[in-house]
Amino acid sequence: MRHFGIIGYPLVQSFSAKYFNEKFATSGIDAEYSLYPTEVENLKLTVERLLYALDGMNVTIPYKQAIIPYLDRLDETAEAIGAVNVIHKHVGYNTDCLGFIDSIRPLLRA
Repeated sequence: MRHFGIIGYPLVQSFSAKYFNEKFATSGIDAEYSLYPTEVENLKLTVERLLYALDGMNVTIPYKQAIIPYLDRLDETAEAIGAVNVIHKHVGYNTDCLGFIDSIRPLLRA
């Protein structure tokens, strides 16, 4: 089984676990997605533990910048923005930018 999750605080508003677990189940993917609410004073230990325990992780406020020192590297977009919202194999990515651009593209005039 593959393991994924989200780190942030608070996570009471997060719909991620329900969404991804339903998606895994309906797609026949042997995986689970969990919430990892983490207080700032526990961030370093939690990140170090999760980077090795999870196959991938999402990062939400307030840790999109604070998590960077714990990663091996950033992709070009995360480096330019200075924030990470997805981690895979110790590499930080930022997909928020693409999501934002894609959401407003239909509203822009050429």
